[in-house]
Amino acid sequence: MLFLVVLVVLVLLISVKVYQKLTCGMCRSSAHMVGKTVIVTGGNCGLGLEVARDLAQRGARVILACRSVRRGAAARDQLARETGGDVQLRQLDLASLRSVREFAAHILATEPRLDVLINNAGAGGLGNSTTADDLHIGMQVNYFGPFLLTCLLAPLLKKSAPSRIVNVSSMIHKYGEMDFENLNMEKYWSDHLVYANSKLFLNLMTLELSKRLEGTGVTVNALHPGMASTNIFRRIPSTIIRTMVEFGIGFLFQTPREAAQTTLHLAVSPAVAGITGRYFADCREARPSKMSLNEEAAKRLFSESERLVKYTLPKL
Repeated sequence: MLFLVVLVVLVLLISVKVYQKLTCGMCRSSAHMVGKTVIVTGGNCGLGLEVARDLAQRGARVILACRSVRRGAAARDQLARETGGDVQLRQLDLASLRSVREFAAHILATEPRLDVLINNAGAGGLGNSTTADDLHIGMQVNYFGPFLLTCLLAPLLKKSAPSRIVNVSSMIHKYGEMDFENLNMEKYWSDHLVYANSKLFLNLMTLELSKRLEGTGVTVNALHPGMASTNIFRRIPSTIIRTMVEFGIGFLFQTPREAAQTTLHLAVSPAVAGITGRYFADCREARPSKMSLNEEAAKRLFSESERLVKYTLPKL
C-alpha cells in the first residue's frame, strides 16, 4: 500500500514537472536593444538578474537598481564580464521614499533617455512594521515604492517614447482584497495578504496608468512570471520551512531563466508594441482577477496612492 502511494505521488510530481516544461512560454523575439536604456529594479539576483543579463546581451544600457550596493556591484561586474555590455549600478531602497526620490532625481539629471522601466523587485515575509514613511514595510517595498518610482520617471519615459513600463505581478494577486480602509495594512494583516494585495495593487496601477499615459507612446503592462526558486523567500524566518519551500518550487516549477521570459517578452518583443493596460503569463495575454479589471477601483487606488506617497502625477 505504501509503495502504491509513493508511486502515485511520484507520477503526480513528474506530471506536474512535464506539464510545466511543455507550457512554459518563451520569449521568441530576437530584437536588439542597442541604443536603449533599461532600468531593472532588484536586478542583482533571481529573475531580475536573468532579465538584466538578456537585455545586456541584446545591447541595452542596463541600470541595476538595487538596495544592497555590495550585491549590486557583484552582479554588475558579473554581467559586464559575461555580456561585455554597458551595465551600471544605482542604489535604490524601495523601503525609503527618500531613496526612491533620490534615485529618480539622479536618473532624470544624468540619463537622456529611458526606454524600459522594469518594476521587478519584490519580497515576501517582511513582517508587520512600518517604515520611516509611515507605510507598511511589505506594501511599500512591493507597491508604494514602485508606484512612486514609476510616477517620477514617467516624464522621461514619455520623452523617450515609444517606451515601456513592465510591472512584475503574480497570480497570487487573485487572493488579494480591495479594502480602501486597509490599504496600509493598519486594520489587519498577514504576510500572505500583504503580498497578494501588493500584486493586486500593481495590476490596478497598471490599468489606471495605461489610461493616464494614453496617446503618449508609453505602454504599461503587468505579468505573472511563473513560480521559480529565487531569494524572494529569504525572509521566511524558519530555516526548515524556507528550505522546503525553495526545494519544492525549484524541483516542481521553473528555473529563474524560464520565469524571466514573460518579463523579457513585454520589454523587447515587437508583438506587444502599442499594447497597454494588459496582464500576461507565459508570454501570452491572460485574464487577471475580476478586481484587477475594475476601472473605478483602479482610479481610486491611484489617487489614494498619490496621497500616501505624497506625490501627484502631473498630466502627461
